[in-house]
Amino acid sequence: MEKIYMDNNATTAVKPEVLEAMLPYFCEQFGNPSSVHWAGRMVGGAIDKAREQVADLLNCSAAEVIFLSCGSEGDNYAIKGTADALKDKGKHIITTSVEHPAVLETCEALEKDGFEVTYLKVDHDGMLDLAELEAAITDQTILISVMWANNETGNIFPIEEIGQIAKKHKVRFHTDAVQAAGKIPVDVRKANVDMAVISGHKIGAPKGIGAMYLRRGTKISRFMHGGHQERNRRAGTHNVPGIVGLGLACELAQQHMEKDYAYVRNLRDKLEKGILSSIPEVKLNGHPNADLRLPNTLNVSFNYIEGESLLLFFDMKGVAASSGSACTSGSLEPSHVMGAMGVDIVLAHSSTRFSLSADNTEEEVDFILQELPPIVQRLREMSPLYHREEPTPLSCDECRMVHKACV
Repeated sequence: MEKIYMDNNATTAVKPEVLEAMLPYFCEQFGNPSSVHWAGRMVGGAIDKAREQVADLLNCSAAEVIFLSCGSEGDNYAIKGTADALKDKGKHIITTSVEHPAVLETCEALEKDGFEVTYLKVDHDGMLDLAELEAAITDQTILISVMWANNETGNIFPIEEIGQIAKKHKVRFHTDAVQAAGKIPVDVRKANVDMAVISGHKIGAPKGIGAMYLRRGTKISRFMHGGHQERNRRAGTHNVPGIVGLGLACELAQQHMEKDYAYVRNLRDKLEKGILSSIPEVKLNGHPNADLRLPNTLNVSFNYIEGESLLLFFDMKGVAASSGSACTSGSLEPSHVMGAMGVDIVLAHSSTRFSLSADNTEEEVDFILQELPPIVQRLREMSPLYHREEPTPLSCDECRMVHKACV
């Protein structure tokens, strides 16, 4: 059975070139870069090179790049570090209702410590009202945190305009750029961003490595203690293979971004048009203008069916997709992003996300467009909300997939 992977917003495969570059730093060049002897010096240059590669992707200086374990750590560092450093100035934070849990749960934790958080609403297309954002700023506001692009819908937020608003009011601006970096240009200087976070495993590097841009001169409290690494900004022995991998992945993403954007956008558009034209009662979740969404992301809801059941049937066909965010896939609650957009709860439960990469092919899209309509129809026949014709009895295998046990 052919395997088709369309869950790249959850994680990507490590690129072969990245793996090859990493391998020497597991055995041959194994030194700790904090050591002053020859073994440490051998790997120090590799970290410096990777820092430059990340900086080139983000358009910042290498000295403004901090290596971390992942995007979630970066979001925690940016938000908690700012809150602690600026708490004497104010205790008000502005974010959105559709952020990644790494941002939302960090803000909720700060609320328990006496901070006030404004969660901006989004419209039915999942977009922000910038007038509402600016109106929310008070003399106590110390931080605005808005993701560059949404991980579920692919919506791209107007980061440059938000950066101008933050600069105008002298409020610090953090963005979770995990989904955007490597897919679309992320220019932190042009956007007036003070802090931006990226994650390696979203762009062909391994899991367990990420980076944060911290604008030079930005006051922030240390998030981790115990060592002098990263210019005393983040303690912990460097993950040298991961850092090398992240650096090269950033370089490759920058080199191929324009070509990959066009290629993946074409596949995504074909999949989107094919689904909307061949299956009735389907809702697109995200901005209707495809230019305002990431080129690789498509989120749709199929009326009358359960998204998890659809994914199980897809899995039987060898197709990997997702419903909502990988970080919340164990929850029975509908996506908080769909809820914030005002998507009906039944439709929210059926939301399905396809996130493509340059490794996908037109033949794979054709296969999905061939297999998806009968699967949707089959599931609708089983729904008590859908009474169009007499349902076909389930086979034992189908019964187990839908009900988790034979009934």
